[in-house]
Parts: sequence; C-alpha cells; structure tokens
Amino acid sequence: MAEHLAQITASPPRRVMGVGAMLLLGALLIYVAMAKPPEMLVWQVFLLVIGGFALWFSIQMWQATGHVLTLTEDALTDSDGTVIARLDEIEKVDRSPFAMKPSNGFVIFLKEPAPRAWRPGLWWRMGRRVAIGGVTSGAATKPVADMMAARLTQET
Repeated sequence: MAEHLAQITASPPRRVMGVGAMLLLGALLIYVAMAKPPEMLVWQVFLLVIGGFALWFSIQMWQATGHVLTLTEDALTDSDGTVIARLDEIEKVDRSPFAMKPSNGFVIFLKEPAPRAWRPGLWWRMGRRVAIGGVTSGAATKPVADMMAARLTQET
C-alpha cells in the first residue's frame, strides 16, 4: 500500500455554508412556486423543477464533501476509491490567482483526457482538466498542490 503524503478534507464551516445555501435556495424556489404561483403554469413548474434540483444538489454536495482526498506517491485519490489523477499522467499544476479554479483550490492539467467525474464542492474532472477545491481550506489544498508541482519538476 502506498504511503499517504497529504490529505484534503472539506472545511466544516464552508461545508455547512455551501450546503445550507443550496438548501435555502431550493426551499425558497419551492415556497415561491407554491405560495405565490406565477400566472403561467409553465413558470410554476419551472420554479418547482429548479427548486427540486437545488435540493437534490445540496444532498449530493453533502455526501461528496464528506469524502477525503489523499495524495500518495502514485496518485491523488478519493476516499471512495476513485483515482482522480495519477501523478505520472499530470502535465501541469496551476494555483495561480488567474487560473479558472475552485475557491481555495488548484487545477491539474493531464497529459491525456480522462473520463468526466464530479464531486460537488470537492473536485471535478472534465477532459484534461481536474479542479480540486470549493469547500476545502487553502491550508489543506496548498501543500498538496505544492507537493504535486515539486514532483513534476523532479521528473523533468
């Protein structure tokens, strides 16, 4: 078994705030659709669907942010066993302020495209781009990004 070098977990206050905001949005949309229904039925259905989606999304986010990301000598993995990115497949790690990345996070660029995956509030992968962060703290993500970047410079 590979040695654990670092871990990224969701910050409890950020997790509660993110999930709470989605719950509140969903509840408000459903309340508006029921208490003050628009004149056209299509708008009421629209509000109910979007409100339901927000409630579903908040559940998905709560479950996803309970996971732990672990950096080993070989890969960055999710606690559910999903390999997010193998270190030998990484082309670049970007933590710059102008990178399109999640809050308190970083972006990994892979050498080859990988299957899409998404854990709301924690990480997502689309094509060659993997984004880590969201409800994580900068103190947790910065060392992982630095270790990955250092490993890349050692290989070149």
